[in-house]
Amino acid sequence: MEQRPDRMTNSRATRWLRDPRLEHDACGVGFVVDVKGQTSHRIVEQGLEVLRNLTHRGACGCDPLTGDGAGILVQVPDAFLRREAKSQRIALPAEGAYGVGMVFLPSEVRQRNECQKLLEKVIRQEGQKVLGWRRVPVDVQAPGPQARAVMPEIRQVFVGARKGQDQDALERKLYVIRKRVEQLVRTSGMHDSERFYVPSLSSRTIVYKGLLLPDQIPAFYHDLADPLFVSALALVHQRFSTNTFPSWDRAHPYRFIAHNGEINTLRGNVNWMFARQAMFASPLFDDVSKLFPIIDPLTSDSGNFDNALELLVRTGRSLPHAVMMMIPEAWQNHESMSVAKRAFYDYHACLQEPWDGPASIAFTDGRVIGAVLDRNGLRPSRYVVTKDGFVVMASEVGVLDIAPDNVEH
Repeated sequence: MEQRPDRMTNSRATRWLRDPRLEHDACGVGFVVDVKGQTSHRIVEQGLEVLRNLTHRGACGCDPLTGDGAGILVQVPDAFLRREAKSQRIALPAEGAYGVGMVFLPSEVRQRNECQKLLEKVIRQEGQKVLGWRRVPVDVQAPGPQARAVMPEIRQVFVGARKGQDQDALERKLYVIRKRVEQLVRTSGMHDSERFYVPSLSSRTIVYKGLLLPDQIPAFYHDLADPLFVSALALVHQRFSTNTFPSWDRAHPYRFIAHNGEINTLRGNVNWMFARQAMFASPLFDDVSKLFPIIDPLTSDSGNFDNALELLVRTGRSLPHAVMMMIPEAWQNHESMSVAKRAFYDYHACLQEPWDGPASIAFTDGRVIGAVLDRNGLRPSRYVVTKDGFVVMASEVGVLDIAPDNVEH
């Protein structure tokens, strides 16, 4: 009998097993941004409203209170974190001179302490300062029973930049720190090491997410209700996982993106990333091998995409540039496309093969925010630009009430 790769046969029965190659997902994604860059708590509230209005695009299991995952990505709320850090006797340097990490830790005390010590050790080895830890206040009754059973401990770590280091250099160091710690924890032999995950570690952005339903996000994370918690942008996501195991870490947003759809060229994309690793070099990193493997073997297709995008951005490209490399338009026979733009795609096709969906991907680095469809165009994305300087993008129209006379286009 011929065996398929997703099956196992024995003398008594043929049993179907989970195969990560067959994983797919389709979700709801959206963002709200003040194009003037003015921060406010209202943007955070509107982001959460968009998230709630995308609830029907998610899913739950036999436990109706446990969803497939939801979350929100915002700019680092400096004034809020400064106040909270001060209450913990943590002195934060100037805005942009420190990073904050949202960290999921094992619930078992010894393993949690080991993970924290490993993280602190790597921070120091990379020439940065451990400023302190903060326990993120959460309502443990907000998640459903199944989500509570696998809920991690959630802490924030504050990392100070080395003297004379600019913000871009700090971002690169935080990237190296996270990648190194992921590998160290994974090879440490800790039984519960899969419970360790760093949703974000940055001086510009922070991610609040989990195995939650949209209305559970603000109920679970108390920080999001504080008036000092402000941002000029909010990227949100409600997950619908198909043939995948939902988990706290697989909720979106990731560090740069939130994704509706699936990456159907994933196996080839991942294999090429692994194959190219030996040739990677960058003057911005003293040892590129610290970043290996670029692709996290435990993450989803969206996480794989985010891993590759992060590498392109951290090695010196702008975020829009990197996104256009990974999700090119159908440019080869596009007669009305400018010569310069076709040349851009032609050149980068030599460096990076397309990551094809169907996919609608919203992306941000905390300074710019945008969205793109892959060249198949089979996932919905709608946007509204308002006369008072806001842009609302989502998987459907109507996620926010906007007066018709305020619509620019």
